[in-house]
Amino acid sequence: MGNSYAGQLRSTRFEEVLHNSIEASLRSNTVVPRPVFSQLYLETEQLFLQDVRTLNDVEDDEDGSESNSPPIPYQMKPPPEGCCTTDGFCQAGKDLRLSSLASDNLDVPPGFMLVGVKSPSLPDNLLVCAVDHRFLPDERGRNALLGFSGNCMGCGEKGFRYFTEFSNHINLKLSTQPKKQKHLKYHLYRNNQGILVKGAPICWRGNDGRIRQIRSSLSEGHPTLDERPSNPALSHAPGSVAGSHVEPQTAGVPSTLINGNHAATSSISQPPLNQSGPGRPSATGPHANAGPPKKRHKGWSPESSANSLTESTVKSAQSSLALSKLSVTSVITNGARSETTSLQSSSRGSSSQLSPPEVSVTVPDRLLHICRLQPVIFKGHGALPQLTGNTSDVLVSSLLRSCYLSSQTLPRVYQHYGPSPIQPLSAEMQILLTVYYLVQLGPEQVPLIEDLEQIFMRSWRESHLSEIRQFQQSQTQGTQGRHYGIEVPPTLPGLPQHLSLPPQSQQPLTPSQLPWLAQLAASSCGEGVVVLGEDVKSLAQGLQQMFSRLIDGRLENTNYVVIIVTSPRQETQSCVVVTGKHQCRVLAESMFSPNEGLKEISHQLHTGAAQELIHYCNSLGQDGNLDSLLDRASAEHNEASPPSSSQMLAEEKTPKAAHSPKDRPSPKDSQTQSLKDTPSPKETASSPKDTCLEYRVEWREVRPIQLAVARKLLSHVCAIADSSTQNLDLGSFNRVSFLILVPPSEVSFQQTVLHLWSSGVLQELGSSEQDFVSQRDAERYVVKMDQSAQSRIDKLTQDAQSNSYTLYILVHDHAHWDISSTSYSSTDSSLGLVDRLLNSRQVKDATNILILHVTSFPFALQTQCTRISPYNEIHWPSAFSNDVDLYHERTQYFGVSELLESTRSGSSLPLMRYDSSFESTTSTLEERFPKLHSAVIRTTVLVQQYCVALMAASGKISSSHNLHKHTSVETMEIVQSLLTAVRQCPAHHGHMVLLRIPSLALAAWAHRRLSRVRKQLGLEESFEIILGNPTQVLTIGQTFTDQIRIWLKIQDAEWVPHTYLELEALPCILILSGAEPLGESLPRSLKYCDLRVISCSYLQRTTLEQELGLAAYLVKAESQPPHNPGPGSDVIESDAEKLSSTDNEEEEGQDNGDCPLQPSQPLQTCPDSRTVDALPPQVTTSSNALRDTSENVQSPSKAQIQLQPQTSSQLYLQTTPNSQSHPQVQSYAQVQLGSQQQAHLQGQSLPPSQTNAPSYSQTATHQQPVSQPQIPSKSASSDSSSPRASSPHLSCSWARGLSRPPSVLLPRALYDIITASDSSGLPRCTSFLPHISVAWASSFRPLLSKMMTCTEQSLYYRQWTVPRSYHMDSNNRTEGRTDNFHPRRLLLSGPPQVGKTGAYLHFLGLLSRMLIRLMEVDIYDEEDIHCTALVEGVQYHPPNAPWPNTEVIKTMPFDYTVHDAKYDDISIIYCPGFKPRVDGNPLRQEDVYLRRRTSRIKLSKYAAYNTYHHCEQCHQYLGFNPRYQMYESTLHAFTFTHLLLGEDIQLYFIIPKSKEHHFSFSQSGGQLESMRLPLASDWNPDCIKSPIFTPTTGRHEHGLFNLYHAMDGASHLHILVVKEYEMAVYKKYWPNHIMLVLPTVFNGAGIGAAHFLIKELSYHNLELERSRRLEGGSPAGDVWPFIILADDSCVMWNAVDNDKLSCPAERAVSLKQVLQHMEACPDLTQYGLCGIRKWNSRGLMGIKQWEPFSRGHIHDFLLLNVDRSQNVQYDQNRFTCHDVDFTLRLHSAGLLVCKFNNFSVMKKQIAIGGYRTFIIKTKMTDVSTSVGPSQYICAPDSKHLFLASPAQLLLEKYLQHTSQKLFPLSTKNYTHPVLSVDCYLNLGPEVTVCFVSSRPHCVNIGTAGLLFSGLLLWFPDTFVTSGFLKKFTFLKGATLCVISADRSSLRQTVGRLELEEQWRFRLSDEFQTANAKEDRPLFFLTGKHI
Repeated sequence: MGNSYAGQLRSTRFEEVLHNSIEASLRSNTVVPRPVFSQLYLETEQLFLQDVRTLNDVEDDEDGSESNSPPIPYQMKPPPEGCCTTDGFCQAGKDLRLSSLASDNLDVPPGFMLVGVKSPSLPDNLLVCAVDHRFLPDERGRNALLGFSGNCMGCGEKGFRYFTEFSNHINLKLSTQPKKQKHLKYHLYRNNQGILVKGAPICWRGNDGRIRQIRSSLSEGHPTLDERPSNPALSHAPGSVAGSHVEPQTAGVPSTLINGNHAATSSISQPPLNQSGPGRPSATGPHANAGPPKKRHKGWSPESSANSLTESTVKSAQSSLALSKLSVTSVITNGARSETTSLQSSSRGSSSQLSPPEVSVTVPDRLLHICRLQPVIFKGHGALPQLTGNTSDVLVSSLLRSCYLSSQTLPRVYQHYGPSPIQPLSAEMQILLTVYYLVQLGPEQVPLIEDLEQIFMRSWRESHLSEIRQFQQSQTQGTQGRHYGIEVPPTLPGLPQHLSLPPQSQQPLTPSQLPWLAQLAASSCGEGVVVLGEDVKSLAQGLQQMFSRLIDGRLENTNYVVIIVTSPRQETQSCVVVTGKHQCRVLAESMFSPNEGLKEISHQLHTGAAQELIHYCNSLGQDGNLDSLLDRASAEHNEASPPSSSQMLAEEKTPKAAHSPKDRPSPKDSQTQSLKDTPSPKETASSPKDTCLEYRVEWREVRPIQLAVARKLLSHVCAIADSSTQNLDLGSFNRVSFLILVPPSEVSFQQTVLHLWSSGVLQELGSSEQDFVSQRDAERYVVKMDQSAQSRIDKLTQDAQSNSYTLYILVHDHAHWDISSTSYSSTDSSLGLVDRLLNSRQVKDATNILILHVTSFPFALQTQCTRISPYNEIHWPSAFSNDVDLYHERTQYFGVSELLESTRSGSSLPLMRYDSSFESTTSTLEERFPKLHSAVIRTTVLVQQYCVALMAASGKISSSHNLHKHTSVETMEIVQSLLTAVRQCPAHHGHMVLLRIPSLALAAWAHRRLSRVRKQLGLEESFEIILGNPTQVLTIGQTFTDQIRIWLKIQDAEWVPHTYLELEALPCILILSGAEPLGESLPRSLKYCDLRVISCSYLQRTTLEQELGLAAYLVKAESQPPHNPGPGSDVIESDAEKLSSTDNEEEEGQDNGDCPLQPSQPLQTCPDSRTVDALPPQVTTSSNALRDTSENVQSPSKAQIQLQPQTSSQLYLQTTPNSQSHPQVQSYAQVQLGSQQQAHLQGQSLPPSQTNAPSYSQTATHQQPVSQPQIPSKSASSDSSSPRASSPHLSCSWARGLSRPPSVLLPRALYDIITASDSSGLPRCTSFLPHISVAWASSFRPLLSKMMTCTEQSLYYRQWTVPRSYHMDSNNRTEGRTDNFHPRRLLLSGPPQVGKTGAYLHFLGLLSRMLIRLMEVDIYDEEDIHCTALVEGVQYHPPNAPWPNTEVIKTMPFDYTVHDAKYDDISIIYCPGFKPRVDGNPLRQEDVYLRRRTSRIKLSKYAAYNTYHHCEQCHQYLGFNPRYQMYESTLHAFTFTHLLLGEDIQLYFIIPKSKEHHFSFSQSGGQLESMRLPLASDWNPDCIKSPIFTPTTGRHEHGLFNLYHAMDGASHLHILVVKEYEMAVYKKYWPNHIMLVLPTVFNGAGIGAAHFLIKELSYHNLELERSRRLEGGSPAGDVWPFIILADDSCVMWNAVDNDKLSCPAERAVSLKQVLQHMEACPDLTQYGLCGIRKWNSRGLMGIKQWEPFSRGHIHDFLLLNVDRSQNVQYDQNRFTCHDVDFTLRLHSAGLLVCKFNNFSVMKKQIAIGGYRTFIIKTKMTDVSTSVGPSQYICAPDSKHLFLASPAQLLLEKYLQHTSQKLFPLSTKNYTHPVLSVDCYLNLGPEVTVCFVSSRPHCVNIGTAGLLFSGLLLWFPDTFVTSGFLKKFTFLKGATLCVISADRSSLRQTVGRLELEEQWRFRLSDEFQTANAKEDRPLFFLTGKHI
């Protein structure tokens, strides 16, 4: 109790789940354990296999250990002295035996359960105790907490916390260790008499090896439990399995019914009933964390979480009780499939037959011949007697028995609740409810097991309502959130109101009451149900009586016979015999699998069994014979007589193979004649005046919603890549390839090829070199799933293995088609190919193959064993949500839901309906021909009706024959619309009529028959008849092919249509054959979808919805008026005969004409809202006309009497899309209108319509009453009665039909089922079994809720369905995991024909672009600045010089100007030869990332990468080395001293084990001594000598530290320099990188500090290495003195081709090549600093002379000589421009600086982290505050807002932004710069700075005659003297700025330099940075020159 309630959070439940979560996470091999709350709210109710042994077996095995180890010797604790030690009593002397306490009232605390304890000394009795339910397992053997909590029911002592202690108290006297799993054996509950009895065993060992062994024996060839599949294509021949019977003894005991091909488990645990109410699903199946019950349970197996279902093999995988208007048959009951099998197979006996009946029953001879029916016997309670004799005329089914058993197996949580247990329904109550159900069935209805099952459940709930509610209240106290409670309807569905149920909870139904209560109920329906019960002593006797009555004709009007046997000495027995002719036929046909049914149909056609039926249908009674009338018409209208009708009939009577191409008439034969009154297409199409301006093909367009779905697909792929599982590394792929798998349908194949070819995806993916891709090229990417697919997919897997940089997408379209397991498929069958290919290990394990399943019916892929994660499902946006409105669709989807809504609107003829005339005809013929399959009868009748309708509509047959009487009105309307539409359009556009005939043989016969009639009537040029065979290519007559080619403007004379989409506007009848549609899309010219002959036997949701999906349609949304809620029509077209011959009389006021339909409004508007207000306000008529119009809308039948033709015209206009006030939603047709037509349509008054053409309704006027006015039909209204018809551009009926979905005609039985709703308000078909290959996990499942989203429906099916054994997911169980999802598998689901193909094709293009985008990076592409004024100099080096010449470099002038564009906002450095631009440089904003120019550059193979790159080559480099464990590194301290730092600095190196060879350690303690450096003389082609240092901050993920590819595999030493607080995160992301951790004092420092420390540490290390080398005997000076300082955004390197300097070009090279070339430079040690230029796309353009080397500023990538630059340090305090300052000081010190211009570095734009991102914030809050630069400083000792930023940063930023105020004379005054001594500071772009050095022997520019506008002294040292400053001349009023660390040193500097002699100071000119005293602010003093 309490262990399996989803959606209810309780403290005890939380403890259990928390316990399981912790335990599972400890055992889990996955990265992320499942969250606790996911279990609480998303727990699965899963079944497991019960032990099939008998109860005695369980009892005898009580001492079985859970492992094979011997029992542990155990010594019981001696009992206390004086206590009781008697067996069966507790130590307090109280009796504990069940036999003694059975009748006592026991006090059981809440949350405790009564449990029977097995004592070894009392084998025949149980001891009663109370145990906390939390420490007991649930019915699945899980969720038991560790430990024990129990009470003694004898003495009442409570609180035993240890089972050892408790076992001592109850005197178990054990010889082994007490274990609760071993001795707590049974649940106890009270029966109907209130006696405490033994219940089900506790499921301690539900998962042990013994159970698995039994299950494997059951599934692997056990003779009585056959688990072979009954897939339609794989089912065995009837009579192949012998049968026997096993009857259960007790409903609560685990047992198995064995009948050769039937096995049903009777005590499978059920989910709690409180989940059966409506609402959202409460669980997702595979997510349940199925942890072990206890850690010490060695027998626990992860397989326990998966269902192990024993399934039976039957003739039909969906064997059912067939049809009903309420429900659907169930082929699965309680997880075991129930079979309905022919007695011919089951009565052959079996050697293993158990408990055979003593009496046999003989089936009478010639039963089928005499009674014209084949009775069906439903086994009920008790053993069915053996049938002998003529058993082939009887069918036997076990469906009813399985239903009985499942309804008696209640969830254990209810069985053991409280003192008054909840009992299941008794057998007597089940039988009585069955009688009630059969009584209320109509004469044409067939019983459905699922209906009966729901009645059982609701009856049980009603009888125990108070107990269930009490239980729920006790469990839900304190619970918040939605509660899934039980809803009991006021009445049971289908139960007669005058029959009341016995109050079972008060007075149980006794066996003696049952017979007369059942007969009383049956008496209410006359002879419909007969109960044999009072005088029947056995089932055999009852069956004999039934057969006798059947033979005697006494059951002529009886549909069901219920046999009841009651006896005081035995259990009640029962069975139900179906004797109704219609019911028996439906049940018999439902026993065929779909493939067997088709074979039976073909057999009947080939053997001539249908010839009598065909002859019968050809006879028209008094009106003649169909063939003779045709012969006469053919002779009259054709000069050359065709073959005689007898010859044609003979040809039709001998059907050829359905797939033979000879079945089709040749194009020449089919196009020999034409209608006299209809010009040929060639004549009309060639005439310009006869072209239709409204023709437009739109199926090639990509709609906004498709783009949105494609983006959703892409985001899911990115989510897989972004997850921590590393299942998909998108960064490692450089291109996309794909293969689309489609069902073996030629049209589907060509259709996908056409979409692919026209989408442009192939050109986008670069799959073809040419710009133009032919359709033949596209065929290489689409494969039909037949035997040829094996080689194609094998080739793809081979390519995937060899091309690891290509991402392969396997698109499995129409994914629900083949989900068969390979192990159950024959080798020559195409079924099972998906499992064999897509689920193969090669495909599953390939990390570069992504599988996308695409389907309209995903239910079969959403089971408990699915391979697809629910997070990887993408659902099409629902039309009922507001999301669709976001996409601005010009079309609106009209699918199954909208079709159902049209049947409920009541304002017009529904789009989905049935033909009552056709149904009555077929019903009569089914009784006349009982041996013929109903599909043969229905198809024959339908084809005959089409033939008669063609004859009547053609006008070639005299009206005296009254042909209209021999066809239905629906068929007549279809044919008439087909013929008249062609005549209306000048281009002969027309409609398509879809005739769905699943049987290939019947479809071929129908095609030949209709083709012959068309030819004899001379209609070959009016419309085409197409046989849609999935195995054949599409064949169209040449005339119609030419017509389509002209419409589509195709120039290729050899072109032929390959898809149905290309038949747009072609008038045709398409006979679509095949067992199921295979994804063929239909054109928008489809007007009628005739499904009257589809099978009614297979009622899975997928089967029904894919048939209805053929009518799915995209309606033009812009043609819908905003306020008109109802579907409109041209005019009312139905005649009186139609109204009287169809059962939809009340809904036929308007017909499905060509007027636009508004599908969205009827879904939300009730019929009574359809008033005058809904009409467009622009159309004004009289009040009478409006009244007539509204009455017509409200009451169509009344309108048929009152409505006049003029009003008809006005009604049409009022319902047309008139959108004057909404011009943005004008239809395409309206845009085409001229102004004259627009004025005509918008006119105030309308002329009466004139009927110009005769219609079908006018040809039958003599059938109508004289008083009824003539109502024009579609033809009349289409021609002239509509004002739109007067326009030549609107005369095309096809164009008008684009705004109306097709009409659907269904069989009556299917119509009744589909249009019915269940208790949740959903269509009944949604609660059907979702697919033939899955089964319900439990019969106690809740219904789908109307509010469920697609995602919630998926979770529902994932919880409540399990795959059958022949489902490809049935073996998807892996040790240790229940959520065995494939990480690279996606599912796209959407309604049929909504545009999924276009969506996934666009997704492929998006994915390709994204991969290209991933392979591209944003590179800074900025032109050098300050270059225009440079004077061209001499050529110092030859353009192709490989290395610089030292002497030449010394003669080259140093370029003081900074040219890097990132420094376009800094002060220009004064240089005598430089002339700045007049306009200067504009002032930039602070955020450089938004303003700097970048270019998209594709990564080369030598690029540097960030942490998101994971290729196979990088694994070892990144730390995935098998020799070293990941993260195995050591922290080493290193201390050195520097004068500028003032104290010893301790650094830390993090050195991975794999990199320790780069360092030397002391031999004694392993202390780090130095970093090893090579010798200058060393040379290794695969090694880089210079250590690479990369300072970084904030870029642990995005920094480009992966140099493996950049180095081209060369050995190198790379050190990341990180701040202390970032050490951990960098170590996590880069475990195999050496890291230098800066001291804590540098946590807030800038880039200057990092470079300072790197340089000084490197020099210190150089000295250590020299000492080490000296000790080793090597020369000290030969140690390599260079290091590399690289920015963390350097991504690629380029080199200039020296051989092409006439046309210079750059190529990508490796960093290894760059460095090795620079390191090989002669005299390199004479240079202090080397570097390379920064790349830009225009760097080599327009250069007249190429200088390969230059002297100037170097940035980002430096080769630094730490030996020569020993005395020049980086400024450790600098945040900005530190490299400019360092280069100037290096040059002034006389060191050579050389830039290698032949190399360039590309810098990637990284908007995250870096040393330039410092936030100025206040001390008061951590939130960044907008503080202006003027607030960065303040007066000393003032109360100012202090800032939390470093003082140096504040001062640098202040000088940068306010220098124009500080140095007013310097602003935009290049000739008078500011003199900056020993330091360069950025004073803003408007101020020029002249750098000079005060050091002796320094190199400075000449300043003679130069007047300075200011003086900047930055921490002047002793080299700056007053004499030095007096060398320079200043302007009057020039500004002085002296900066020091404190106020005292500031004053000392002023005095030492004698500044007061020439400069004037004021007290107000002293400032400090806005820092608190503890933050050590900087001070500066300003003054003016005197």
